[in-house]
Amino acid sequence: MDYDIIIIGGGPAGLTAGIYASRARLKTLLLEKNITGGLAATTDKLENYPGFPDGISGMDLLERMRKQAERFGTEIKEFEEVRDVKLLNKRIEITTVQGKYSALSVIVASGSEPKKLNVPGEDKFYGRGVSYCATCDGPLFGEKDVAVVGCGNSGLQEGEFLLKFVKSVTFVEFLPYMTAEKILQERLKNRKNTRFLLNHKLVRISGEEKINSIVVENRGNGKEKEISVSGVFVYVGLNPNSRFLRGVVKLDKLGFVVTNIKMETSIPGIFAAGDICSKDVRQVSTAVGEGTLAAIAAEKYIQGG
Repeated sequence: MDYDIIIIGGGPAGLTAGIYASRARLKTLLLEKNITGGLAATTDKLENYPGFPDGISGMDLLERMRKQAERFGTEIKEFEEVRDVKLLNKRIEITTVQGKYSALSVIVASGSEPKKLNVPGEDKFYGRGVSYCATCDGPLFGEKDVAVVGCGNSGLQEGEFLLKFVKSVTFVEFLPYMTAEKILQERLKNRKNTRFLLNHKLVRISGEEKINSIVVENRGNGKEKEISVSGVFVYVGLNPNSRFLRGVVKLDKLGFVVTNIKMETSIPGIFAAGDICSKDVRQVSTAVGEGTLAAIAAEKYIQGG
């Protein structure tokens, strides 16, 4: 089928782009390989998104965005993964596992996925103690000791959520300092059942049927120590969902899409927004802003501006 705009990805950036594109009366299709919401929907509580002084769950916020996009006319197709993007004269062809679509313009908002540690035991115990989503799996670890790897915003936010269920949380951070917001650091440091191992790296995950311990190394002196835990939650960065864009638009050395301030990529008619973009800050609020910019720029492109 033919559309004016096809949006790839149903997180905050993609849904916002859908709202703006549909309000411009452009025939808009949003393709999402899973369910709409993206990584933001797995966050238990967003405290820094404007307009919600008491915070809002990621799932609730993204569901509101979806309803808003659909209200204005965005067609949403879930479980439709994009495999290929081709330039055909003045249109862009999108191939998914289900079929083919074409559009005058494409907005890539395919986001990213959690980066793995790549340590012994990580793959073996995935789903049996290793998790990348505390909101999904946290309740399974009631009254148990767990570890969170990574002390950025995601690590501390999800660690705070885990404290509703678990006995204790040990935070392991590769750097000698935490990068999370200071307010999060203060709250977590004041909890009696948390401890922080900064300048440490996790070197292996051990167990039999399930995890029973991790081994961490002090990067200052090289000494290792074993810590008894039943779960490991990993928040050490993101990998871009850009495989289908290789050879299509310019990517940086990590695979993120390079854009200008108008969210234009190296190919006219293809725009990008959200976590897929090469940038320093990845927040729901920045994704929303970029989705807005991309949709407005795509509209101008279609109109010949």
